[in-house]
Amino acid sequence: SYQSYFKTIEELQQKILCTKSENARLVVQIDNAKLAADDFRTKYQTELSLRQLVESDINGLRRILDELTLCKSDLEAQVESLKEELLCLKSNHEQEVNTLRCQLGDRLNVEVDAAPTVDLNQVLNQTRSQYEALVDTNRREVEQWFATQTEELNKQVVSSSEQLQSYQAEIIELRRTVNALEIELQAQHNLRDSLENTLTESEARYSTQLSQVQSLISNVESQLAEIRGDLERQNQEYQVLLDVRARL
Repeated sequence: SYQSYFKTIEELQQKILCTKSENARLVVQIDNAKLAADDFRTKYQTELSLRQLVESDINGLRRILDELTLCKSDLEAQVESLKEELLCLKSNHEQEVNTLRCQLGDRLNVEVDAAPTVDLNQVLNQTRSQYEALVDTNRREVEQWFATQTEELNKQVVSSSEQLQSYQAEIIELRRTVNALEIELQAQHNLRDSLENTLTESEARYSTQLSQVQSLISNVESQLAEIRGDLERQNQEYQVLLDVRARL
């Protein structure tokens, strides 16, 4: 009969050990889930910082693009102003030539015996040709300078646009990564909460079972104490009987 009690106690002790092992395993799983959640949180913070840096760079490039656009508009306005000034110079030149022709028209046929005849029309034509050549040279230089500046601005605008598109594509990819990390982080949070709930339920269940086991062990120990008391009483009675028998 004692063997059955010892066997019951041993089985209960094995259950307690299994329960402690299961609790330890759940604690390890929760710690692993917490570590994974911290790792994902760190990755999320890193990706968020990188995204903020990229957005800051894009805002800077947009300001540069706006400045280049304003500079291009200013240069176009300057070219228009130079064109108007060139037209004004041509008009003034034609007016001066016409005025000189009118003033010298009455003296073109005057002959001077002491000096050779000077062809004023030829002189005026040469002067006008030189002036027009100079104006044309200046116009070509201005147009070439404007074309060079425009080409440079267009290159900068194209380069800025390409960088902007690259940054936008990178931001889209970063947003996808951040969303994926947030989803995975939420999944880890859910897993951790589930494990914590499981651990709480297991602790409550095993605590109840442990209380029951301890109560059972206490009952068994009480019964064992009673059995020991009965055995001792029987031994004493047996000794008394032996003494009586010996006296007889």
